[in-house]
Amino acid sequence: MAFNIIVLAKQVPDTRNVGKDAMKADGTVNRAVLPAIFNPEDLNAMEQALDIKDRFPGSRITVLTMGPGRAADILREGLFRGADDGVLLTDRAFAGADTLATSYALSMAVRKIGKYDIIVAGRQAIDGDTAQVGPQVAEKLGIPQITYAENIEALDKGKVTVKRRLDNGVEVVECPLPAVITVNSSARPCRPRNAKFLLKFKHAKTVTERQVENLDYIDIYSSHPYLNLTEWSVADVDADPLQCGLSGSPTKVKKIENVVFQAKESKRLTDSDVEIDELMRELIENHTIG
Repeated sequence: MAFNIIVLAKQVPDTRNVGKDAMKADGTVNRAVLPAIFNPEDLNAMEQALDIKDRFPGSRITVLTMGPGRAADILREGLFRGADDGVLLTDRAFAGADTLATSYALSMAVRKIGKYDIIVAGRQAIDGDTAQVGPQVAEKLGIPQITYAENIEALDKGKVTVKRRLDNGVEVVECPLPAVITVNSSARPCRPRNAKFLLKFKHAKTVTERQVENLDYIDIYSSHPYLNLTEWSVADVDADPLQCGLSGSPTKVKKIENVVFQAKESKRLTDSDVEIDELMRELIENHTIG
């Protein structure tokens, strides 16, 4: 038994380094001035996919991402860890997409990929924290979803069993396949790069990257087809341009800023029950807790 798995991954700006130039005049993130990283919870999702591949030999993993040309780095990171291929959605028409436009574009790409049993993704991306894209992809594809997954416990041809991590504990649920599963940061961290895969895929490129590649390497892409990373535009996935990018995004960001919390006053307590009770009442009254 083998499964076809799609991992939805995103290259995100490192939100730990948000500065005054982090936003453009049109309200979109200025990604050029922020370090780009693999979205952390998408790495947790990647590990779930790799674990399935380990358990079911013959399973295949396709990493799907949307972004500018440099987002191909995400595909290579997936290949270095054990994915089989990658698809980059890149087109100026995709730029500035909110979750609605992003999920539409990804769902159209999934339809073009065609054959899949499981779609896994991180619960949310650190540049938006909406947790909407995975569920919206499931809705647009008309398939069930499981969110807040911590581990994919069991799989067969008809269903998947997943342990979910919730605020008040855990639960184990079953779902028919195909399905979308979004994964929490409490899931196992992703394994590191594999040295063998790093050597195999270090020259993997999209067609746009190959156009500016050193001529010494051009011949390897015809003799080693696994180095050709797929690159799709709006037209390639038969998407409606009006539902992509800014034109398909009802959400408009007005402002982002880096907020640093500083303590303005402090209170020193002893182990007295009276002082602790007074503090608890104060915190409840000002709605800090409760």
